[in-house]
Amino acid sequence: MTDNGSLVGQTFSHYSILKKLGAGGMGVVYEAQDSQLGRRVALKFLPPEMEQDSQLLERFQREARAASALNHPNICTIHAIDQHDRRNFIVMELLEGKTLAQLMTRQPMEMDKLIAFAIEIADALESAHARGIVHRDIKPANLFLTDRGQIKILDFGLAKIGQGGNVPGAAGHQDKTSPADFELTSPGAAVGTLSYMSPEQARGQLVDARTDIFSTGTVLYQMATGTLPFQGETSAVIFDAILNRDPKPAAELNPLLPADFVRILDKTLEKDRNLRCQTATELKTDLSRLKRDLETGKRRTKEKSDSDSAIHKPSTKSVAVLYFENLSGAKEDEYLRDGITEDVITELSKIRGLNTFSRPTVLAFRDKSVTPAQIGQQLGAAYVLTGTLRRAGARRHRSNTAPANQMLSPTCSSTPGLMLC
Repeated sequence: MTDNGSLVGQTFSHYSILKKLGAGGMGVVYEAQDSQLGRRVALKFLPPEMEQDSQLLERFQREARAASALNHPNICTIHAIDQHDRRNFIVMELLEGKTLAQLMTRQPMEMDKLIAFAIEIADALESAHARGIVHRDIKPANLFLTDRGQIKILDFGLAKIGQGGNVPGAAGHQDKTSPADFELTSPGAAVGTLSYMSPEQARGQLVDARTDIFSTGTVLYQMATGTLPFQGETSAVIFDAILNRDPKPAAELNPLLPADFVRILDKTLEKDRNLRCQTATELKTDLSRLKRDLETGKRRTKEKSDSDSAIHKPSTKSVAVLYFENLSGAKEDEYLRDGITEDVITELSKIRGLNTFSRPTVLAFRDKSVTPAQIGQQLGAAYVLTGTLRRAGARRHRSNTAPANQMLSPTCSSTPGLMLC
């Protein structure tokens, strides 16, 4: 297939060709201006040398019919199929963005993005499969991420409708793929892109919706780990891996993957399609459940973190008044000590903007052998007020233990026979 962009500047029907966007196994795509509706569109032309092949021409035309039957936000929209000067072309939605093949690196994708994209892919396939359309070539080059962050499935050029044969499908800005990577779509018995084929595709067997599930699993594995599950130096080695070898466990390549996601991957990549995830609906349900659970887990973690912060982070305007220590030696002074402590708490609580810990809260620490600093840390108090009660004339006692934040030491005041410090 050769095309040097010679159609740029030409007009076909009411479409003016502006620039070449890309080329793939089933056509060349251009950006064009629709003079009737005043909008930009994408036109996909069958290369001239391929238009002479009646089978390829029929396959090209059926691509439009297959994709135009689909109306889904995650599938590239087909507007029309037309012919001008014996050139056949499909008029499609013009997309702005890049394919996943252009965006993906050898590094794992963030789980939030991965799951969101995976759900959109599964949702689009659910719609296609409901109409009896199997894509048969799900791969990163056929998954387009728009500038708005929305996934669009491109190129139904290998699609299979119902019990019929091959049907081309919706195409967009499709990139050329390196033969060295064995990514070329072949029109032979094994139809599809080698690295993303299902075992039944590799054997040239009849395929169904579960083929798209396997290919989607291959893409998700690559997004989650940064590498393909089935690799090899030659096409024969890749075929053998797809048919006979299990991929390296995804969790070994990316230990951060949730266990439930790994389970979903394993279910999509079952070589026996009877053991595989059976429908796109099932896949979407599993992914949506995982998304919910991850979001719930993050929300709970945040709530716990916020709660812990509220407990351990001191308020800048908070004070804990500890029950004063009775050093008088007289048992009857306990009541006086308790009353004075509670009076202090009551008076401080009247100060606007000052958080004073309640009497029951402070009472819990009255008989514990912990330092004021430790009590302040546990309560999250910015200040700790403590003191002693003793008989007048006795040796004055003052704690020299620094609390968690700051310690207030009251001035001494005396009552008949008693001194409060």
